[in-house]
Amino acid sequence: MSDDSLLVNLAALAGIETRYRDAWGGEKVVRREAIEALLACLGLRVDSAGRAAALMRELAAQRWRQLCDPVLVLPAERPVAEIPLYLPLDRESLEWRLTDEAGAVREGRAFGEDMPQRDDGAAAEHGVAVRLLRLEKLAAGYFSLVLRCGGRECSATIIVAPAQCYLPAELDHNRRAWALTTQLYALRSRRNWGIGDFSDLAELSSGIARHGARAVGVNPLHALFAAEPRHISPYSPSSRLFLNDLYIDVEAVPEFAACEPARAFAALPDTERQLAAARDSDLVDHAAVAALKRAAFEHLYRCFRDRHLGAGRAAALSERGRAFRAFQQAGGEALRRFAVFEALHELYIASGVGFAWRQWELPMQDPASAEVAEFAAAEYERIEYFQYLQWEADRQLGEAARRGRDAGLAIGLYRDLAVGVDPHGAEAWADQELLVPDASVGAPPDLLNFKGQNWGLAPINPLVLRARAYAPFIACLRANMRHAGALRIDHVMALQRLYWVPGGMAPSEGAYIAYPIDDLLRIVALESHRQRCAVIGEDLGTVPEGFRERLRAANVLSYRVLIFERQADGSFVPPDQYPELATASVATHDVATLRGYWTGRDLKWRRELDLYSNAGQRAEAEASRARERRLLLDALVREGVLPPDAAKSLLGDEAHPVFAPALSEAVHRFLGRSNARLVLVQIEDALGELDQANLPGTFDEHPNWRRKLSLAVSELLGDPALAQLAAALNEARQLRRAAPPR
Repeated sequence: MSDDSLLVNLAALAGIETRYRDAWGGEKVVRREAIEALLACLGLRVDSAGRAAALMRELAAQRWRQLCDPVLVLPAERPVAEIPLYLPLDRESLEWRLTDEAGAVREGRAFGEDMPQRDDGAAAEHGVAVRLLRLEKLAAGYFSLVLRCGGRECSATIIVAPAQCYLPAELDHNRRAWALTTQLYALRSRRNWGIGDFSDLAELSSGIARHGARAVGVNPLHALFAAEPRHISPYSPSSRLFLNDLYIDVEAVPEFAACEPARAFAALPDTERQLAAARDSDLVDHAAVAALKRAAFEHLYRCFRDRHLGAGRAAALSERGRAFRAFQQAGGEALRRFAVFEALHELYIASGVGFAWRQWELPMQDPASAEVAEFAAAEYERIEYFQYLQWEADRQLGEAARRGRDAGLAIGLYRDLAVGVDPHGAEAWADQELLVPDASVGAPPDLLNFKGQNWGLAPINPLVLRARAYAPFIACLRANMRHAGALRIDHVMALQRLYWVPGGMAPSEGAYIAYPIDDLLRIVALESHRQRCAVIGEDLGTVPEGFRERLRAANVLSYRVLIFERQADGSFVPPDQYPELATASVATHDVATLRGYWTGRDLKWRRELDLYSNAGQRAEAEASRARERRLLLDALVREGVLPPDAAKSLLGDEAHPVFAPALSEAVHRFLGRSNARLVLVQIEDALGELDQANLPGTFDEHPNWRRKLSLAVSELLGDPALAQLAAALNEARQLRRAAPPR
């Protein structure tokens, strides 16, 4: 076998796809250097043909060395659970013990004749027989299995999961719902501190429910970087397990009303001036907001500690103090490490060391080191402070969800799960075995980006994830399904494969890494039922063949964006051809608003920022947009949601198209009539906003993740234009409610 063949075979065993189809249908062959770099990222460093051969033998033999796999995900619908065991050929029996989540135990002894044998030549080569331990039907859930055979003992996690995700009644095949989506930071109010907060979300949720919406969608609420508030992308978080505490409404914290220092701080003349400036600005000034809020948080925590923790004496704890201690206990090691990171990051940034934790002193880079433990003991109150903020953020998010439900928001909050985390953040520091530091998540070259993309996010090592029985994945799902009725999984293709870019290489030099989709989809389904949370998969971009069919079989709603939904001739897909198990939207945060799309505002930004490769590319983009406008009007007229005369007036001339609320209403009626079970209305489109939340390919050149809405929440909810748009959607959705299941 040649060196190249050895490398390709080793890569296949490790889950690296050495060939893939690109956006143009051509076959891309991954370079040897990239394969070697990605193998090293997975802990399989190859420096010679002999080393490659040895690693192949090691990987091939690994599974036969234990009595069973470290984790098994079994279908809940089968009447008998079959667990493959790898027993020495000279052993005929074993003892087993199965413990469920409640601590109930089943145990027994199995003999060779009780366990059917599965033919497997590879197992026999390693002196092992594959036997099937059959257990009576297991309820869906998590089990711990302990096996003993011939003096050997093995432990495994058994996960019994359904094939399909939970769907609430509002999303069954006879009903059609709509939701309003927003960037939480963008919400204005007369009382917030310069950034949208959880109280704004509560007001919006309860108010829009009365207009007929059944869910409110928000950007990822993940924790960013407390010590560096200028790092603001919600899709590049420090941790997906915890919340961005800047969304806390300071004045809704119970200690604010109870403690004089907090009220006195807010009443200071300079504070009032700074609050007014932050509140009135058209862009969120994250640094200014953070300075104000964190000064207030300090007062609130000290007040809480004095009043409710009794200086740490257990006997002096108040009811609120006991609730906080319970939150700390439930958060466990993950919450502790997150808070320790926050305290360390704060310390090192203040001392001028820099943003990245790999610049810290070596002992502090290890969360399990004795030096980190000493720091945590010495800075106990500071760490407790960060835990307090997470507790309050969770409480306020839960209150926003409750207020929405009480007002009729039947699905509830629709949260968003980012595809990865920043390699310099808390999650990457806390679990360095799981998150790969020497590669980044990205995308290969495609029609939207000819050079490929590097998103700067740390990928998860699938080999480690499986060895951990998927526990980190489960924890992430639970954290983000909390207080939610629906969860959007960003770049859901990552359940099957994820494009990794090796450190120091161009995005075009990456490769796809395989993930155990069958296991992960069933775990998503199990947690979806447990949390009563529907799942939406953002399946835009390069989608593997057959992937959408797998999502549909699992009751995961596809994510369909009107401006991308085209037929072969370029015309827009008619409403009755949208898939039923889908979420439909006019646009996303990464593309132009409806008004911006119609008037070419996004194209103007690209011209001004010199984002086109050449003049020809720019001219083609503008000509293409002119064609798209005509095609969209044709679709709206054909569907009967826009009169021909109105369509003609909206088109204007090629250089100056006319935007009017009638276009927004017609487009949303068009989507409202679609088969999609859920239609999303971006709040920017409800308000007729011109600019989008994020312009990909830019950093400081465009105010990404900073732009506020033009109206306050209370003004929006009282706006006749919103009432008219909601009425149009309610009517359009009603037209499809009697549609038979597809």
